[in-house]
Amino acid sequence: MTEHTIRIDGSDVAFACPDGETVLDAAARAGIELPYSCRKGVCGNCRAHLLDGRLVPGTEGGSHETGIRDANEHLLCRARPDSDLLIAPRHWQRTDPGERKTLQAKVFRVQRPAPDVTVLQLRLPAGVRARFKAGQHLQVLLPAGERRPYSMANAPHDNDNLQLHIRHEAGGRFSDGLLPTLQVGDTLSVELAHGDFWLREDSERPLLLAAGGTGFAPIRSIVEHLIRQRSGRAARLYWGGRVPADLYAPEQLARWKTTRPSLEVETVLSRPPADGSWTGRTGRLPAALLADLGEGSLADHEVYACGAPALVAALREVCTGPLGLPAGRFHSDAFVSQGPA
Repeated sequence: MTEHTIRIDGSDVAFACPDGETVLDAAARAGIELPYSCRKGVCGNCRAHLLDGRLVPGTEGGSHETGIRDANEHLLCRARPDSDLLIAPRHWQRTDPGERKTLQAKVFRVQRPAPDVTVLQLRLPAGVRARFKAGQHLQVLLPAGERRPYSMANAPHDNDNLQLHIRHEAGGRFSDGLLPTLQVGDTLSVELAHGDFWLREDSERPLLLAAGGTGFAPIRSIVEHLIRQRSGRAARLYWGGRVPADLYAPEQLARWKTTRPSLEVETVLSRPPADGSWTGRTGRLPAALLADLGEGSLADHEVYACGAPALVAALREVCTGPLGLPAGRFHSDAFVSQGPA
């Protein structure tokens, strides 16, 4: 089997990538964490510049929707090398692959706050604690080797349990197959932690948090962590949905008014009920940001956005465009449908 050497520009880092493996997977195996989220070529978080070398035809590219703007920019979750490569990712860090753990978690509580949303509470064995950063996700390990990623909605200090917010997908192997059969006391295998979407705590910049639907889960983890740390960072939260049921945690928003009164919260519906029962804001989340925030107003901010890929792409355009956010301060996690397979 042929192996190619991948080098990271401006560093002495080099790792091997065998034929048929993506650059992102090879980096992870070598203990190099590059930005990523969906691993399906949709979210654009793993985009990087190719400074030298060739990719296997058909694995290049990306689109404007994924944040690709330059001819030599590609998605590393898709890119497979056809020669040695020199890449320039947006950022990278060394990790210890052994720190990622597979844990056995028992179902403790199953709640249905909306017709198509389940909040699954898992409890870890006595003395076992989950290690993760606010905003990261885990992978549920299914029979036959399949995996499903879900963000952890609990904060890192609340680490003897795991809370997942799961939207049901018709035909979904987990959400429509295994999940409805789970009973209290059943066991699931989970692997954590995963993902580049986590709160950067080496900054005191004001925060803009934006969520669509169950993209609220990692945002909840971040807000709960800020409260626990008694952080003084200014923060503003926008949570959008189509219908009222998509905003399935009103009691949580009410609690934050007490525990984090400085947190500004805006809820927005794109398809409000025709009976007039919704008296809040209407429209799309990016439009709400444009209406509320002046041109260039995010120049000194950091943004954390989570939701469907189209929403995340639209938020990126608005934030890094007219609102003036530097592109490197837009952190995102796109919730991509896994399909029934």
